[in-house]
Amino acid sequence: MRGSRGPAGLRCVGSGIRLWLMSSDQDRVRPVQHGPERQMLESMLDFFRSTVVSKAMGLTDEEAAAAAVPTTTLTIAGLVKHLTATERFWFSIDFADRDVDWPWTDDDPHGAFTLSTDETIGDLIARYRDECDSSRRAVLDSDLDDTALGQDMTFTLRYAYLHMIEETARHCGHLDLIREAIDGSVGQ
Repeated sequence: MRGSRGPAGLRCVGSGIRLWLMSSDQDRVRPVQHGPERQMLESMLDFFRSTVVSKAMGLTDEEAAAAAVPTTTLTIAGLVKHLTATERFWFSIDFADRDVDWPWTDDDPHGAFTLSTDETIGDLIARYRDECDSSRRAVLDSDLDDTALGQDMTFTLRYAYLHMIEETARHCGHLDLIREAIDGSVGQ
């Protein structure tokens, strides 16, 4: 079965299963279902991180910046920008207490959904991927029970993973709806 395609777009690759999306060349690896807790948490978050990228790939800048679902101003580009900021905030700033730029402005203290005219979806995806890599490096030498180093922070790395899984998965649902409204793409 190695390399064969199965139902629902699944492709067996080695001991893992990759999901191939029609809308991009981005592949996602299913999260680990049996294994050490940290590996399971990291793989679940990485699965949703890959989903964010796959939902944004293949769109024009105009499509990515379009508020395509009535009654909301959410855009795919705005969601990618927001998730980039939350990665930095939770892992590099609050957990690891790294000296990095604050991801939000005084006008938009926890949003970062608003786009500037020079931001492209390609640049936003690249920044998101880079920030996810920075998040991984920020916690590389930490244990799940380690407490955050940021000022007045009391949460553990385990909590940060759980929160970011929830945050990213919730916004993947938004991305699903917006992407379908833009070009009819549906799926995982």
